[in-house]
This record gives sequence, structure tokens and C-alpha cells, in this order.
Amino acid sequence: MNWGVFEGLLSGVNKYSTAFGRIWLSIVFIFRLLVYVVAAERVWSDDHKDFDCNTRQPGCRNVCYDHFFPVSHIRLWALQLILVTCPSLLVIMHVAYREAKEQRHRTAGGDECHRIYPNPGKKRGGLWWTYLLSLIFKAGVDVVFLYIFYHLYRNYTLPRVVKCELAPCPNIVDCFISHPTEKNIFTLFMVVTTCICVVLSIIEAAYLIGKRCRERARRTS
Repeated sequence: MNWGVFEGLLSGVNKYSTAFGRIWLSIVFIFRLLVYVVAAERVWSDDHKDFDCNTRQPGCRNVCYDHFFPVSHIRLWALQLILVTCPSLLVIMHVAYREAKEQRHRTAGGDECHRIYPNPGKKRGGLWWTYLLSLIFKAGVDVVFLYIFYHLYRNYTLPRVVKCELAPCPNIVDCFISHPTEKNIFTLFMVVTTCICVVLSIIEAAYLIGKRCRERARRTS
């Protein structure tokens, strides 16, 4: 997976964001994306290999691992980061569409013609709605993944030992998770940063709506 694509995407949308959006961008890039790439991937790299059960019954370890870890932490985080950054791409595409339309208009009418978009990156009209919906989508994605993690891994923590009695295990066997403390620390760190991003997205959406309401109130007064 080429994480440089995400770096370019997040950097490109920075100039179209509010102050809250830039804080959100910094948290996503530094505290979520880089931590994922530099550290979290390595912690979970030996997840299946070091999942050890006190039995040699063929297939027991694989069945128990699949039961307790139906989806890997690291793959869920990767999917979450992809979905969270996709709305930023829509904002960039909308601005690029405005710039191309403005360029075609100036080419057809000359430099002295009336400009359709004096500032294509300014959040007005359809771009305002695109930006607002992107904030709602990003917050919604993070909330959904918080619920998924909580549902799969109760209280966002991993036990040191799990008991498994699924076939073909001969009886109730103890299975041991590798580096449970380290994984719990990373899990809680990602949960906390996700919650901060949700709060920032909600604040930014409220700021945009409040600013628009104030502008309309001044026009009517």
C-alpha cells in the first residue's frame, strides 16, 4: 500500500480547510497515519504466528484465532484511514472542477469577462455543501469504526489468555496472545485520537453552519 498517496492528499486539502480542519489534518497525519505505518504495523505483524495454544491438535490454533480475531486490528485501521481521507479527495476534486470551469469560461470570454468563481477554493455554494458533508461523513466513519472495535474487542482491550473450546480442539484449551500490553496501548491510543478527530469534525461543522447563519442574519438585518 502506497501511503505517500495519503500524504499528498492530506497536504493538498490543507489549504482549503479551516483552523479546525488543519488541526484534524495534523492529528490524522501525525498521530494516526504515521503511528500506523511506523509502529502499529510491526506490533501486529506476528499476530497469527505467535498466537499459541496449549495443544498440538491440527487446526485448533487457526480456528481459535479466527474466532477471537475475525478481523485484524491493523486491517480495520487501514480501512478506517482510507475511508476517513476519501472525503478530502472529493473536496479537492470539487475545487479542481471549479478551477477548470473558470478557466474554460475565461478562455471563451477573454480575461475581461465576468468571473464565475472569483476564488474557486472559497467555501460557497456547492463547495460549502461538499465540505460540510465531508465532515459529517468523516465523523460518521470514525464513530462506526469505534463501535466495530468495541463490539469485536470488548472495552478496546485484549486479554492475555483466551479459552477456546471450538472443534477440532479436543477440550477447553488456553490460547495466549503475543504482546497484549503493547497492543492495548496502541489500541487505546488510536481510540483516543479517533475520538478527538470526531469532536473536531463536529466542531468544524458547527462552525461552518454558525458562520453561514451569521452571514445570512447580517444580510437580512
